Amino acid sequence: MVVNESVGKGRSQADIDKIRLSLRARYDELTSEYDQAVAQSQVLRLVEVGDTAGDDQADSGTKTAERDTAQSLLRSILDRRAQFEHALTRLDEGTYGWCEGCADPIPVERLEIFPSATSCVSCKQSRERRAA
Repeated sequence: MVVNESVGKGRSQADIDKIRLSLRARYDELTSEYDQAVAQSQVLRLVEVGDTAGDDQADSGTKTAERDTAQSLLRSILDRRAQFEHALTRLDEGTYGWCEGCADPIPVERLEIFPSATSCVSCKQSRERRAA
């Protein structure tokens, strides 16, 4: 196996610190997004509770759809945040940048586009084909 030093276990402390800073910044952004989405969701609930007089089926359906969308957004943000948390853990363990499926290095280009990637493109495609 050829080890690419920029993604392999032999990366310098400066590289590790730079990666950690980038992952942590995105994790913090997602935490902020989550906090904002929770606040918006709470406002939506307060408005909904105080504004039910005269609601017909369409109004109730719209409110239910808005509530479902808000909950979906919260789950999505939490999932993405968990991916970055996992990436930070892998960085601490020295396994960041290595595919969890085949143990080959994940190409730097993939990590630049998707920093929380845990698998190479080949393993990711195989997993998606099996799931379909």
